[in-house]
Amino acid sequence: MSGGPARVAAPGPHDAADRSWQCPILHVDMDAFFASVALRDRPELHDVPVAVGGGHRGVVLSANYAARAYGVRGGMSGLRARRLCPQLISVPGDHAAFSAVSSAVRDIFRRITPLVEMASLDEAFLDVRGATRRLGSPYAIAELVRATVHDEQGITCSAGVAPTVSVAKIASRHAKPDGVVVVPPEEVVAFLHALDVEELYGVGTATATRLRRAGLRTVRQLAHAPLEELRAAVGPGTASQLQVLAWGRDRSELHERRGPQEPDRSMGAQRTFAHDLTDREEILREVLGLAAKVTRRLRAGGVAGRTVVLTARYADFTTLTRSRALPEPTDVTQEVYAAATVLLDTLRREQRGRPGRRDALRLVGVRVEGLVPSARVHRQRVLGEREHGWSDADRAMDRATSRFGAGAVRPAALLPGATGRSEGRSEGRPEADAG
Repeated sequence: MSGGPARVAAPGPHDAADRSWQCPILHVDMDAFFASVALRDRPELHDVPVAVGGGHRGVVLSANYAARAYGVRGGMSGLRARRLCPQLISVPGDHAAFSAVSSAVRDIFRRITPLVEMASLDEAFLDVRGATRRLGSPYAIAELVRATVHDEQGITCSAGVAPTVSVAKIASRHAKPDGVVVVPPEEVVAFLHALDVEELYGVGTATATRLRRAGLRTVRQLAHAPLEELRAAVGPGTASQLQVLAWGRDRSELHERRGPQEPDRSMGAQRTFAHDLTDREEILREVLGLAAKVTRRLRAGGVAGRTVVLTARYADFTTLTRSRALPEPTDVTQEVYAAATVLLDTLRREQRGRPGRRDALRLVGVRVEGLVPSARVHRQRVLGEREHGWSDADRAMDRATSRFGAGAVRPAALLPGATGRSEGRSEGRPEADAG
């Protein structure tokens, strides 16, 4: 990484322990998580370039470090990845294994401290100030976490140890792969100010581009820029937040996330087609299948969601998303499907009115956000509504599926032999990982 040293860990364990006592926040990030899980039982592939996913017309979910040396990254098309690295080996993703390892790692975190804030499937923030008397310094705890993850799950992780959330996140990035970086309070400013602006927590590609256009290339320049100049570049709200982060003045308390009483924030699924689709009815069949898959997961998790999000990736790899808020949270397939249909039609109308219009879709995704426990949702019955509706039908299907298997019952439009059915590959996959 440009802008500063690649690793800033202390020279020895005892010194690092001394430097970490005022650093209660750990950011622990699995190294190339999906690739590591996929390859942990295939040692013959550890030193060759490997991508998870990215097969025929697919998108790379993750790449090991040997592949990353060629520029292969998660979210890249398999075609582009193979152009960068002709010897690349593609392996399928085992989503059940990913979920199982993620759950096991989360359990390891909670053995250390109850204050765990899951940031994604493969990373989390830990507040360890309540565990130091039992387990030693934050540095020692970070090493314990890393050793336990490796011993129990056969994968490696990296950790950032710092006084605040944002600095811990950046530190873990500098620790990769398979390391620990400690940034004590007295070194925070020097550590941050040596970085390029795009390395600052919360700065994406668009924001970094605007900052560079304003002549702000380092965090040091950002920290010392006149606020009015910064506001002109990125807007008033973002300007104030970035200057706070540039001085390391971030939150140092965590909020337990995704515990037994708090559901995941969203659930989704997506499908990459075997060939590009243009026919509306054919696309809607795929949308219905995805809506059924997502709502089945919602019901199994005892949650319902209020916002439906549709993702469409076109033949030129342009990806657009649209969302629609519902009157009340739902786990009903037909309600999610109806909202997704409106969103698809909205996208199609938008594209018709633009030069270089896009028609052909290579991928579509359905996601439900704003999840709450189903027990909190009280549906208001409508006058004249049937006693048994779509919700009852969904639950009857769930019972049949549980007893007889996934293909036992499904919406009639999805039965084999129905016209227009794509033979695309189902990809209800996690986000491509950057670790």
